[in-house]
Amino acid sequence: MPLYRDEAIVLRTHKLGEADRIATLLTRANGKVRAVVKGVRRTSSRFGARLEPFSHVDLQLATGRTLDVVTQAVSISAYGEGIVNDYARYTTGTVLLETTDRLVVEEKEPATQHHLLLASALRVLSKGEREPALVLDSFLLRALAISGYAPSFGDCARCGEEGPHRAFNPTSGGVVCAAC
Repeated sequence: MPLYRDEAIVLRTHKLGEADRIATLLTRANGKVRAVVKGVRRTSSRFGARLEPFSHVDLQLATGRTLDVVTQAVSISAYGEGIVNDYARYTTGTVLLETTDRLVVEEKEPATQHHLLLASALRVLSKGEREPALVLDSFLLRALAISGYAPSFGDCARCGEEGPHRAFNPTSGGVVCAAC
């Protein structure tokens, strides 16, 4: 089994058998990776709470046939501490993780920009530096732009009339003029 090391943010976890879990991770160099974490649900687990959603970790993984296997985990930042105790931050954080999981579709395809954007959004959210709604809006606009779905803010998204315009229509893909 070839080993590789990467920095990752835990997006979600699922139970697997008696003591294992499957973690969906957004890694810096390898994009989205699904990996088995053996024995993590036991009280004597060496991974403990390091592999919970909102965790930023340095991982060593072994390449498997269908799923990789986590062999080592070192915590970089535990963003969950500052997020889970506040309802607004928690709901915003779960939207950040879910959006990233949906936008990064291909597994094992590099998604460095998404990783950096998610890490910085979780850091700001956990410290409470900004209102959760502002963090969410900023994250969504940037994540959509990285994925190629950037809305139009200059000209009218429907008819092309030169802006600036004051109305925004998500279904049209950006700002729209008064006529549209």
